[in-house]
Amino acid sequence: MNAPSSLDTQDGNTRSEELQLVSFRLGDEEYGVDILKVQEINRMITISRIPKAPDYVEGIINLRGKVIPIINLRKRFDLPPKEKDKKTRIIVVNIEGKILGVIVDAVSEVLRIQSNTVEPPPPVATGKGAVYIKGVGKIGDKLLILLDLGRLFGEMTREIYDTLPGKES
Repeated sequence: MNAPSSLDTQDGNTRSEELQLVSFRLGDEEYGVDILKVQEINRMITISRIPKAPDYVEGIINLRGKVIPIINLRKRFDLPPKEKDKKTRIIVVNIEGKILGVIVDAVSEVLRIQSNTVEPPPPVATGKGAVYIKGVGKIGDKLLILLDLGRLFGEMTREIYDTLPGKES
């Protein structure tokens, strides 16, 4: 998916759409996801393991009576393991009507950026991970990698839900 485009105004100038994002850290990188996909952000809680689940699936949690699969984004991105600490969070997201939790190193902030500050993924962003990048946002001298959660978790979410005991897809 391409980065959002600017809008033309009646006077011929362009104005940019505002994007609302939740930003988070994994290692040294800062990522952003559309706030409309995020249901809530929680501290780490006890996670129950699922037998024979892919290695990036940490397990499941009971969140107010709902069984939610939990994905370790570090493992999904092939990053080295890191001990969970007081900054570690679970971002609960809704992907194609399925709810799942994503473990991240820390949640930074909710921010607003203009779509005209977002560029398409650079040509060097190739390989299997490149399709998950929606664009790269510029905030001052910082870069924010915008993730496409639908592409990152869409098919995987259906597969994970199919493996949960008592779950229907």
